[in-house]
Amino acid sequence: MQPHDVNLTNCDREPIHQLGRIQDFGALIAVNSDWFVSHRSTNLEDILGEGRDLQLGDGLDGFFAPVALSELRSSAATLGIDDQVERMFGMQLFGTDELFDCALHTSGPNTIIEIERHVAGDLNRQLGNLRPIMTRLEKRTDVESLVGEAARQLRHALKIDRVMVYRFHDDLSGEVIAEAAREDLEKFYGLRYPKTDIPVQARALYLRNRFRIIADVEAEPVPIEPEVSLTGEPLDLSMSSLRAVSPIHIEYLKNMGVGASLSISIIVGGKLWGLFACHHYGPKLLPYSSRTAAELFSDYFSLMLDRTMAREASERKERAREIHTRLMRDIAGGAPLPSSLPMIEPVIQQVIPHDGASIFVDGVYDARGAAPNEEEFRAIIPNLKGGATSRILASESISDHLPLAERFADRAAGALVIPVSRTPRDYLILWRKPLVRTVTWAGNPEKPVETGPNGDRLTPRKSFEAWQETVEGRAESWSPAELDIAESLRVTLLEIILRLTDEAVTERSKAQRQQELLIAELNHRVRNILNLIRGLISQSKGDARDIESFVDIVGGRISSLASAHDNITRGNWSSAPFSELLETEADAYLAGKKDRLDLSGPEAMIAPEAYTVLALVIHEMITNSAKYGSLSDQAGRLAVEVSENPEGNFCLDWRETGGPPVKPPKRRGFGSAIIERSIPYELGGTAEIDYRLEGVVARFCIPGRNVEWGTREGEGFTALKKRKEGHLENPPASVLLVEDSMIIALDAEDCLKELGVETVRTESSVVAALDALSKTRPALAILDYNLGKENSEPVAERLREMGVPFWLATGYGEMADRLERLGALGLLTKPYGKDELEQVLASYTPE
Repeated sequence: MQPHDVNLTNCDREPIHQLGRIQDFGALIAVNSDWFVSHRSTNLEDILGEGRDLQLGDGLDGFFAPVALSELRSSAATLGIDDQVERMFGMQLFGTDELFDCALHTSGPNTIIEIERHVAGDLNRQLGNLRPIMTRLEKRTDVESLVGEAARQLRHALKIDRVMVYRFHDDLSGEVIAEAAREDLEKFYGLRYPKTDIPVQARALYLRNRFRIIADVEAEPVPIEPEVSLTGEPLDLSMSSLRAVSPIHIEYLKNMGVGASLSISIIVGGKLWGLFACHHYGPKLLPYSSRTAAELFSDYFSLMLDRTMAREASERKERAREIHTRLMRDIAGGAPLPSSLPMIEPVIQQVIPHDGASIFVDGVYDARGAAPNEEEFRAIIPNLKGGATSRILASESISDHLPLAERFADRAAGALVIPVSRTPRDYLILWRKPLVRTVTWAGNPEKPVETGPNGDRLTPRKSFEAWQETVEGRAESWSPAELDIAESLRVTLLEIILRLTDEAVTERSKAQRQQELLIAELNHRVRNILNLIRGLISQSKGDARDIESFVDIVGGRISSLASAHDNITRGNWSSAPFSELLETEADAYLAGKKDRLDLSGPEAMIAPEAYTVLALVIHEMITNSAKYGSLSDQAGRLAVEVSENPEGNFCLDWRETGGPPVKPPKRRGFGSAIIERSIPYELGGTAEIDYRLEGVVARFCIPGRNVEWGTREGEGFTALKKRKEGHLENPPASVLLVEDSMIIALDAEDCLKELGVETVRTESSVVAALDALSKTRPALAILDYNLGKENSEPVAERLREMGVPFWLATGYGEMADRLERLGALGLLTKPYGKDELEQVLASYTPE
């Protein structure tokens, strides 16, 4: 070989399956289809016994005992599958008490018979040991503990000095991921071996022939004759257990001080996942029965490993489903995806660790943590668009793929690019900071060639001490598990984008319909208000003594009317007293003459959903009474009685007296529709109205779920909010408030103290809150669910363990489904104020 030809591919071209030699612990006979000898090893007499020799062209008839020959022919007849090997133990080949083990397989036109001396009783012992070994392995539920236990059990079963589990990486280098060895031996656990240590054709043989033994590295190999067939082809020994060893590999083992070795393939999904690499520091011949049991162990172990990896993959998929559920649940409906990054990123962090995140959707960019700024990111977008559609890009050094990423490589070197649309291209990218990594190799992998007196030659490494290689400017690699989760995340984000797009279209359509309805209603309202103002001006003339008093009267009534509309459209959506609604509406007509309105019965707090409906009805009733009924002159009266019927419903009886004669309306307009249909249609209640000659009589009932009952004090009405159990006379002595916004925390603290809480402790993070709970036990707690990059679930769990009641506060969408799971008493929707906090304190029951 010329010097310039010496490189690492020489090993890949070595015909290690056609060496023309075998190891000396067995003998080999190759026969053609007529069972005449076509090849033989030169040590037949050494293995079979003196005087038992075969020459080329001899038939096996008369050499082996008839019974033995018949068994060999029967076994050979079953070899119908590629790479199949038939084993026969304890055979009496010559009709004597001498026992032999035989293995048969096909090689081209030949049937190869390999013969070794039998070790009595070993097969049953080995097979008996398998069951307890597999039982121990069954208890291991993860790959790391499974391979560690397998190494220990195999070393114990084979009584060998060292067993290593050697796993192949994607770059075909290998790593020792488990080891069981004698205490006095140097350990190889964690060392990396370059791919050149195992040539390409050796890997192919490991797939075909799962067990490889080298009994004695010092033994001289036994020639096979002839070296080639009559047609010039060497004998293929790929499936042979006796096959001799490459001289380079023998030198490799000697450099390591190994006297004997065996390798057992670990095959998962039809691919070479790794090896059991076993070393003994002296000759070690395992009987064929022991090797067969070890090979069976490998088959069982590969199945267990496959099952364990499948279970871990299933768990990853389950975590991906959990992420999908959480993201679909937590992202506020209709909110742009970039604005949801503060919520998305902490969820993803739990399953794919990263140092920063960027999101780019519809041309809008947002980033958190160690990530490029907007200018730097937009510079790499053209190159990103050139990538494969809907394919995740994972890189330890993104600048290798995108040169412009070098601008921010000091902050974000590794990238997991997740495309979440086709047109336009939208992305979620997770970033990792650059690391200074150290890879520990078993010797320097870059020095396989030596120069000697006869020129350069390829030689195995002589040193296997740990050799460290420092790698800079690259991030931690993305694991297969993380890539699986990232693919699920890509699908989830696509679904979210599609959902938000659909919601946006729906909302635009809904808004258009609402706008059309609002325009129609506003037209009606404006005409009604103009008519009402004209009536107010007309009716107020008799009460005014001069222009100044006339202006005061009209101005007061118009202001009262405006207040009534404020009650209808108020935005805090808290329950409001019915008495306030009625009095505000009536003020526009009864200024200075409230004795014309008689309101009786208990106070009722009307829920916001029903309040607006009832306000419209009362407004129409008051307006009609002012136009045509008892309030249209100076003498009529209006009696309104509130009651709770046996079913717990709110009922309002309306009776007008003393006014002009009443005529039923000839035309059913919008106002009549509101009075007669809105309560039944929107609230499931009832509405009855009777236009009697002496005055209008009506009855309206609203389901009790929309009402909280209070009490009446004196001549007026005092609104009393409904309590669950307990009263504000006994507020909690101490409250833990967990809130990351200082302004909200200070405002809530002031409100709680005004409501009677003596001690309010505010914290802004999970760590601080848990520390506070370790020192003191509050009577009640209020937790903001989202605390920047974390949520308050750990605090909720601790409160539940301590038996402390608590409420959740959030500004994001619906979280009702979490209340029961976390054990919260209720949910505070932001923004909240003193009234809402009063309701929270009302839920507190002193211990």
